[in-house]
Amino acid sequence: MTFSEQIPNLIAHYGYVAIFCVIALESAGIPLPGETILVTASIYAGTAHGLNIYGIIGAAAAGAIFGDNIGFWVGREIGLHLLIKHGHYIKLDEARLKLGQYLFKKHGGKIVFFGRFVAVLRAFAALLAGANGFEPKRFFLFNAAGGIVWATLFGTLGYVFGAEAHKIAGPFGFTMLIVALIALFFGWRFYKSHEGRLMQEAEMALPGPLADRL
Repeated sequence: MTFSEQIPNLIAHYGYVAIFCVIALESAGIPLPGETILVTASIYAGTAHGLNIYGIIGAAAAGAIFGDNIGFWVGREIGLHLLIKHGHYIKLDEARLKLGQYLFKKHGGKIVFFGRFVAVLRAFAALLAGANGFEPKRFFLFNAAGGIVWATLFGTLGYVFGAEAHKIAGPFGFTMLIVALIALFFGWRFYKSHEGRLMQEAEMALPGPLADRL
């Protein structure tokens, strides 16, 4: 039996705690089905009335925010150290690391907020934000907003539409992934065409060795 197949039992036995823990672990970087447990619990609340939808949304939002902050801290305290020390093995030299931080400084809020709605980014956006030196206060603001909107949207979806919600949530998540991939492709094309200028801007915005910023 897969983990996803065990979700109804987890909800039945542990309720809000299961919702909080699974979503928190996924948000911290462990690939678990956070969206699935949220929608399934919401369907359960709308049909069996064993759980309160407001409690489900609250547990999901709290788990998302808590887990993302753990992922952010890990990325900030460990990720950047590793990238500075070993990044050259994957062609991430000082200039490219600075460029990553510069781009996160300009667009990190959008990545953190909308990353909550994309399956792959949901598990790694916080780690990337931390490793790229995103400002903690801004991260908390965009992370909390993304977590609350995501939990409210998918929780309400499951509660209102019942079993049909899985048919809606799946295509929605897939569409968001496609949109993210398209945005990544055009972003990469733009980056390759303007790499020199962007690196100069990054150096001006972040002068001096990155190690001094640890």
